[in-house]
This record gives sequence, structure tokens and C-alpha cells, in this order.
Amino acid sequence: MPKSKRRKSLKKPRTRAFHNQSGLCYYCQQPMWLTSPTELTVNYGITHRRAMLLRCTGEHLIAHAEGGGSNSSNIVAACLYCNRQRHRRRGDLPPARFRDFVRKRMKQGRWHMFCPRHLEASVSIP
Repeated sequence: MPKSKRRKSLKKPRTRAFHNQSGLCYYCQQPMWLTSPTELTVNYGITHRRAMLLRCTGEHLIAHAEGGGSNSSNIVAACLYCNRQRHRRRGDLPPARFRDFVRKRMKQGRWHMFCPRHLEASVSIP
């Protein structure tokens, strides 16, 4: 593939978004990990398998296919679980609407809550 057509790496903007969001998923506000799932298994007592779903991913607010770039203003940090679920839905919801959907489902106990102690201690879900 010619160099001009290659997608830019999301590593730097993803890392920046992770730190700007205090390590919390843009959608579900659960803690994520960047370098090792052990960060969560030790701190929250969750299984390695569950921690793997909280790996930090870079999420385009405006899809790359729709002309969205890989610049920091278009990339947020999202856990692997939320990222996958958003893109599995028929007719992707815009990011803000998906975030509202996720938080509503969490209130109903119908979304993942791998680190509930984190939510009870520090995050209120509107």
C-alpha cells in the first residue's frame, strides 16, 4: 500500500486520550489498561479474561471511513468491550448517543461492570 494511503498509527493519540481520560473508558467509565492487564487484576481483583476486555483501544469519533483523522481531537480511549459492542450494532450510533446508551444499560445492570468497586467509589453515572 502506498505510504500516503496507509492509516496512521493510533498509538500516540490513544495513549494521550488514555491519560486525558484518567484511564477511564469514554463510554462506560470503567478503568482500562495500556501496558498490562495485571494493572486491573491486582487493583480490582478481576480475572485475567475480564481484564483483557478492558484493554485500551483508540476510538475514532468520526470514523476513518467517513474522513475522520487520527489526530488527538478525533480519538478517544475506549475499552475493547465497548469498542467491539459499538461496532457490532446495526447502524452505529454516534459516539455521544452510544455513551448515553451504555450508561443507561449500566444503570439497569445490563452492561459489563468488570470493576464495580471503581464505580461505587469514584464515578457517578448520570
